Amino acid sequence: MKVSDLLESRRKKWRELEDLCGRMERWWGRRLDGAAAARFSALYRAVCADLALADAYQLPPGTIQYLHRLVGRAHNQLYRSRPFQLGTWARQLLVDVPQRLFRDNCLRLAFCIFWGPFLLSMALVRFSPGYAERVVGEGMLGHIEESFSNPLGDRGSMDAAMAGFYIWNNGGIGLRCFAFGLFLGVGGVLMTVYNGCVLGAVFGHMSALPQRENFYAFVTAHGPFELTAIVLSAAAGMRLGFSIIDTRGLTRMASLRKAGEETMPAAGAAVILFALAALIEGFLSPSPLPYGLKAVTAGLSTAMLLFYFVVLGYPRGT
Repeated sequence: MKVSDLLESRRKKWRELEDLCGRMERWWGRRLDGAAAARFSALYRAVCADLALADAYQLPPGTIQYLHRLVGRAHNQLYRSRPFQLGTWARQLLVDVPQRLFRDNCLRLAFCIFWGPFLLSMALVRFSPGYAERVVGEGMLGHIEESFSNPLGDRGSMDAAMAGFYIWNNGGIGLRCFAFGLFLGVGGVLMTVYNGCVLGAVFGHMSALPQRENFYAFVTAHGPFELTAIVLSAAAGMRLGFSIIDTRGLTRMASLRKAGEETMPAAGAAVILFALAALIEGFLSPSPLPYGLKAVTAGLSTAMLLFYFVVLGYPRGT
């Protein structure tokens, strides 16, 4: 049998594959049962072979063009992106991501090297006169003291603008922590320690001044989200930086690519927390609302973080 006759005899299967493609392209027919899916795969492999024969024996251009279109159409259906599924998305968000973060050693390191220097720096302000000035600078401390010399007031329409500014500013802090981590991880360690020392010195310094009530009335509500986001950003950057040193048998590029995939949960969580912190900082923190409401907000934020990262993240037996 001639090749042209063989291909002509297969037109019935081509039309069958066309029908299946048309069915899958309609939103209500995208899911095939097992038998139909197996049939589709067999027809797809067969038409790929038919296209190879048609090209090899230089059949009429019209036939080759038709087979090219059919193969491309079937390929797009076979390897199409998966549709959004609420159950899959919820499992990733509420099970996979927190458990990956819970096991993340870089996140544990970032937590320790931020909060350790933060608390130590607060204590040194009390027991080492002049420590805050040396770490933060007299000019910056004077600016902070002046900013909180008066009770907080409602800025009205300025709140939305300030929320946007805080998103930009907070994002810059997280980006610096992340970017410094790319310097073989060491840069991330130094930047995280630096941020912990500076913030701890500011908190310790302000807690001993008459302006402390205004200061804590401002920072309490958004503090849990913002400080946790800094830790997450640092962890994401350090993981990428460390992957260049410890490749675990992979090439450096492959190790960096693998670390990039593993970094996404921490980086994504940091972005979300920075945005939430900025919204609170823009609308609630500067308002004259009672401090008790801001303290409750901080308590709820902390409880949410503990629930997500510890309760949901704690490994469970399968």
